[in-house]
Amino acid sequence: MKAAAIILAGGKSSRMGTNKALLKINEKPNIERTIDKLKLLFDDIILVTNDSEQYESLGVRIVPDQYPGMGPLAGVHAGLTASEYDVNFVVACDMPFVSGELAEVLISNALHYDAVVPVINGKQHPLFAMFQKQTAAKVEQSIQAGQLRMKQLLDELNVLYLTERELGAYTPIELEKVFYNMNYPEEYEEAKSWAESKFPNL
Repeated sequence: MKAAAIILAGGKSSRMGTNKALLKINEKPNIERTIDKLKLLFDDIILVTNDSEQYESLGVRIVPDQYPGMGPLAGVHAGLTASEYDVNFVVACDMPFVSGELAEVLISNALHYDAVVPVINGKQHPLFAMFQKQTAAKVEQSIQAGQLRMKQLLDELNVLYLTERELGAYTPIELEKVFYNMNYPEEYEEAKSWAESKFPNL
């Protein structure tokens, strides 16, 4: 599709104790699993990281933060700035069950909105969301103003929020699992166990 996928791999992984993007699920590093899924759908894959050496073998475009140390918002800004597409799917690197089907749904709703964001069990997921390239200017303004929470950015944008009701029919795996992210070692072990038992080929 005529859109880019932006993968954020700039976190310090301090709670995990090791690089979350390189943790293996079903014997493959999570970042590779994510890229393999998204490259089937998107015309361009952009990986945002300040540690490019670890990812050079992946064969995707790598860009650094322009505002290092400013959290996920800086990654979104770097990815949108580098993208050559108006429509972009942004996803964090620590989500082991990324759904291409849901990404397509978000992109298909992009018209007339700055962003399309899932809301699952009342929780917003701006790091599995669609952003228009033009929002990069707003993101930069937020960073420069010291407003680094994604929620603060979304309050400034025209956002379409999609809940379980709109999204539940579009993924072959449990909807909540799509938005599962790994911050702690026990969460990684849970993700590994679930993948091995439920989806050994996923």
